[in-house]
Amino acid sequence: MSAVTLRTMVVRQQLHWSERLAEMALLLVAVALLAFLAAPLGAVLQQAVENAQGRFVGVANFVAYARTPALLGSLWNSLWVSALVTAVTLPTAFGFAYALARSRMRFKGLARAITLVPLLAPSLLAAISLIYWFGNQGVLKTVLTELGVEQIYGAPGIVLAEIFATFPHALMILVTALAAADARLYEAADALGTSARRKFFTITLPGARYGLISAALVIFTLVITDFGIPKVIGGSFNVLATDVFKLVIGQQDFRRGAVVALLLLAPALLTFSVDHWVSRKQTAMLTARAVPYVPKRAPRFDALMSLYCAGVCVLILAMLGMAVFASFASFWPYDLKPSLQHYVYGLVGAEVGAAFVNSLVMSGGTALIGTLLVFSGAYLLEKVQGSQSGGISPMRGVRSLLRLLSMLPMAVPGLVLGLGYIFFFNAPANPLNGLYHTLTLMTVCTVVHFYTTGHITAVTALKSLDAEFEAVSASLKVPFYKTFWRVTLPICTPVLVDIARFYFINAMTTISAVVFLYSPETKLAAIAILNLDEAGEIGAAAAMAVLIVAANSVAILLFMALSRSVDRRTQAWKQP
Repeated sequence: MSAVTLRTMVVRQQLHWSERLAEMALLLVAVALLAFLAAPLGAVLQQAVENAQGRFVGVANFVAYARTPALLGSLWNSLWVSALVTAVTLPTAFGFAYALARSRMRFKGLARAITLVPLLAPSLLAAISLIYWFGNQGVLKTVLTELGVEQIYGAPGIVLAEIFATFPHALMILVTALAAADARLYEAADALGTSARRKFFTITLPGARYGLISAALVIFTLVITDFGIPKVIGGSFNVLATDVFKLVIGQQDFRRGAVVALLLLAPALLTFSVDHWVSRKQTAMLTARAVPYVPKRAPRFDALMSLYCAGVCVLILAMLGMAVFASFASFWPYDLKPSLQHYVYGLVGAEVGAAFVNSLVMSGGTALIGTLLVFSGAYLLEKVQGSQSGGISPMRGVRSLLRLLSMLPMAVPGLVLGLGYIFFFNAPANPLNGLYHTLTLMTVCTVVHFYTTGHITAVTALKSLDAEFEAVSASLKVPFYKTFWRVTLPICTPVLVDIARFYFINAMTTISAVVFLYSPETKLAAIAILNLDEAGEIGAAAAMAVLIVAANSVAILLFMALSRSVDRRTQAWKQP
């Protein structure tokens, strides 16, 4: 046997193992999502169509639900409150985004930073602040009465708090939509003598319509699936999210709880489907010949936009500021002298200190595991397909399944996913039963809950890389993992930092996905805030919410430092 023939056989054998390794890794990611996403959702569906004895009853549980007026009332409450919040938040966020993208107002960076504050806090911080502002002993209780509103508890409080919580999500989408503008359209309109109002309705709004639709769907879904705000300030005003909690935890009625969970899943799936349909209809707003739009200086308009943005920023800071002030007040509202007693009671007396450590551990684990899983799965889908795997037929189904599972978490509310984890992992026959009530399972649940956003981010970064990297590597018989380690990973390291930051912040503030899964030993800080509120210790609850904001703020600074370090080490090729 000649040396050339022997070398060819060795290369083919190496390539064979490289292909098999890629297929095994891809299959492993798919199996993980099947076990920790598809199987729990299947368990929810199974509970909804069975009776207490485990026998199939079809739609009988749904019929029983339809005959319960109180539960139907909760469905109606969820729908109209979500619609109202969407109707208020969407134009408010659009006005702010329009000011950032189409005006020459000063301090844009500061205004943008202030709008990100709600993302650093658990959603229930807004509810706690509203209680201090407009509650029975609130600062502006009389103002609320003069407006004809009897109390902040119930629908008014839920609507106001949800507007605060969803505003930054809508703003991020709308700023992106308005940033994609071709200056040539506006120049042509100016040449034709078109009025500013007509330009707004014929150029700006049509150009941003897909962003508006997406933002509206995101707001509606976030509100109808939120649990923390209705739990804290909802009072006797029931919504679907609180009904699920009461049925499962309070009444141990898993069948009706599963029915309500599926109803909660329906609006999210509908909005996800509409968003997917709309995105397919979307056309590019910027072509290769497009000219970036640069707003012209208009003193009166800029001043008006500055005033509007200042008003919104003041309201956001008022929500955060009241929570901070109340957390230091000795005894609201009689003794407002600053003290640390709420922090001491929360961290020591109520043992939230241990819960805070649990949150930090879970958030760190979520950031690490989530980033590795998301980026590896995205790379195997986008970059290995055309080289080493060669489009092998049995793997095509795995790839299609993995693409579906990667997008599914976006349409699954946290409460539904958490409920599915109860049904699936609490089953004695399940070999994974030992994970129940552990930080490990809560970490995995959080990774799955926010998987889609990280996946889309990773895919966007990978698609920006030329496919010739993998093609050249394949022609040189270089295994895919060497290309990944030496080329792709260094280029995409900043994206990995962004995904890790996203996971960490959301893991610190999440409530709905893990509210069913904790034990006394694995309680999280956000869950402890709910327990403090239920116990009437709202001052301590405010203090713990402020601590979460502080922890996330420190995390942001650390991730910024990490990002700069990564840029210096891996992005030197971008410098001229």
